[in-house]
Amino acid sequence: MTNLRVILLVVFGAAMLWLWYPFLTQTEQSSQQEQETIAQPDYVAIDLKQTSFAENGQLSYQITAQRMELYQELGFSHFELPIFVLHNGQHNWQLTANEATLYENDTLILEGNVKATNLNDNAMITEIDADNLRLEISNRTMRSEQPVIITGPSLTITGKGLIADLNIEVIELINHTETIYDKQ
Repeated sequence: MTNLRVILLVVFGAAMLWLWYPFLTQTEQSSQQEQETIAQPDYVAIDLKQTSFAENGQLSYQITAQRMELYQELGFSHFELPIFVLHNGQHNWQLTANEATLYENDTLILEGNVKATNLNDNAMITEIDADNLRLEISNRTMRSEQPVIITGPSLTITGKGLIADLNIEVIELINHTETIYDKQ
């Protein structure tokens, strides 16, 4: 009688496993589909040209990009090969990079071959080169913890880390490495 019970128990367990197997594997597939759905952009723009205005109606910034993906639920937009022009009265800057991410709190993170160009013709600082840069659009401040190269008409400054206030055009290096003055 014990052998019969063991055989019936094994057959019953195998039948239950066979019946429940599709339900067990189906939940794993649906969770993978949900994860893929979250990672999909809400829309994609090719050759984007966008202009943003401040609350007072003045031009705040313009952005062009080869490609832009908006992730509305996640709260950011991702740009490929962006050109970002920050308007601030006479203190206008153009920033370019391989890619950038714009968050809902007006924070722009630029990554890969970042170049910030001062659009003021007679500025002491004309260009900032870095691997990545963080721009707070509403405050008009830039930050980087990576090595930077700052160039001007007659100087080149290298360092690691940068804090810049574009409202008053004050740029501070966190760790200064070298300054080279060109003789003219």
